[in-house]
Amino acid sequence: MSTLKQVMTELKKKGNAQTRKTYARHGMPEDTFGVKIADLKLIAKKIKGNQALACELYETGNYDAMYLAGIVADGSQMTKKQLESWAKTATCATLSEYTVPGVASENPHAQALAMKWIRSKTESIASSGWNTYAGIIATTPDEDLDLEEIKSLLDRVAREVHQAPNKVRYTMNGFVIAVGSYVKPLLKKAKQVAKKVGVVPVDMGDTACKVPQALTYIEKIESAGRVGKKRKTIKC
Repeated sequence: MSTLKQVMTELKKKGNAQTRKTYARHGMPEDTFGVKIADLKLIAKKIKGNQALACELYETGNYDAMYLAGIVADGSQMTKKQLESWAKTATCATLSEYTVPGVASENPHAQALAMKWIRSKTESIASSGWNTYAGIIATTPDEDLDLEEIKSLLDRVAREVHQAPNKVRYTMNGFVIAVGSYVKPLLKKAKQVAKKVGVVPVDMGDTACKVPQALTYIEKIESAGRVGKKRKTIKC
């Protein structure tokens, strides 16, 4: 299975109506076969390392193919132009909040892109920016992070989160959680901001998904002794 046509045929075969209904409730676009994540991961193993194919898959506009592309692609090999394109053409929140940050956070230009996207007036791109920076925080040693910039972003969350667009509120809240969970020197600051912002209301649509309360989440990580334990990747 090495061509776009072969992979799309396999995706179509694995899709089902019930999964499409579930995806629709979560805001996925109509152009989806409804392939379960477990099946996407099995297909990903077969085409792992095929960077060109991953990029072709994303360009189809089909949700399943775009999600698969994010699993397979090596973000460190992508150009800034490619990453910008992925952010601009993401067709739903799952892609803009997880797939795009998953590859962008692996890139040498991740920090610059994250800051640029955070300033965007486009809700989906701003969301990509906050989650990309959260991904950087989760995977980068504290000594290699720009702690002053992260502090300024925490202050920005404290000032703006309750006036931000719906999905940007969600990713801002997630950013605070990421700082408190992964950056030991900023644990106290993250908890202060989390306490200040309190409950962040986000419309999660026709789903059972809930928005975690940042302070409660961070305190659980702290109690478990897991603050500062970095991840190899934020891809899932």
